[in-house]
Amino acid sequence: MSGRGPLAPDATPGAAPEAVPDGALDRTVPPRLEPRAFGEDTPAEREAAAAGADAGTHTLRLYVAGHTPRSVAALTNLRRICEAHLAGRYTIEVIDLLEHPQLAAGDQILAVPTLVRHLPAPIKRVIGTLSDTDRVLVGLDLRPAG
Repeated sequence: MSGRGPLAPDATPGAAPEAVPDGALDRTVPPRLEPRAFGEDTPAEREAAAAGADAGTHTLRLYVAGHTPRSVAALTNLRRICEAHLAGRYTIEVIDLLEHPQLAAGDQILAVPTLVRHLPAPIKRVIGTLSDTDRVLVGLDLRPAG
């Protein structure tokens, strides 16, 4: 096979493949993932941002590994920072990778705790307990560096 899908058994190499009728395959093939640079938004994320997601609302995901002191500190610090700088203009989703390890791949999580800002675009990441408020604010583009 050429990697482009199934060919009829009598298909000629190099010829255009015949269409396979719906339901003819007895297995499900996962969709191909398009390669992207680290931190680059996917087309779906860019569409969501352009489709009218409220520019004033920050969509944040905090990836943790269980109920550890570092995880608790990161969530406490994140809530404090959000209330002080984004009052009412944010959503936080906490993802425990001990319960859902498969979710780490979607946001390319390599360490925990990690904060990922999905909206407003572009995606931003901050790793650690978020105890350095200035670093977090710069990392989330809420304050200019310097």
